[in-house]
Amino acid sequence: MTGHPAIDPTAPPSGTGCVECEATNGWWFHLRRCAACGHVGCCDSSPSQHATAHYRTTGHPIVQSFEPGEDWFWDFTNEDILDITPELTPPASHPAGQPAPGPAGRVPQDWVRKLRR
Repeated sequence: MTGHPAIDPTAPPSGTGCVECEATNGWWFHLRRCAACGHVGCCDSSPSQHATAHYRTTGHPIVQSFEPGEDWFWDFTNEDILDITPELTPPASHPAGQPAPGPAGRVPQDWVRKLRR
């Protein structure tokens, strides 16, 4: 039992990077994992904001940070951190050696200027 109906703890992450950025040779700042289906998308500071786009398309309201050392969950519906932290199917983050921003080799030199705020 997860304590939230929009969380499927058995859904594995879709990969180690943002699905859409990988498909278009894009880059991301930080990653978020959909707690309902495992889709990994880039955060709202990233140029393409694919995690939010996934929420808008699917209605899956809960994401977890997919950054090493972070375990917080965000609820798009309430625009707030969840007060529960269920364990999802591993891995809980992208590989520790994968840089943020990432992926290596695709991040522009002026990446800080390209972040969304």
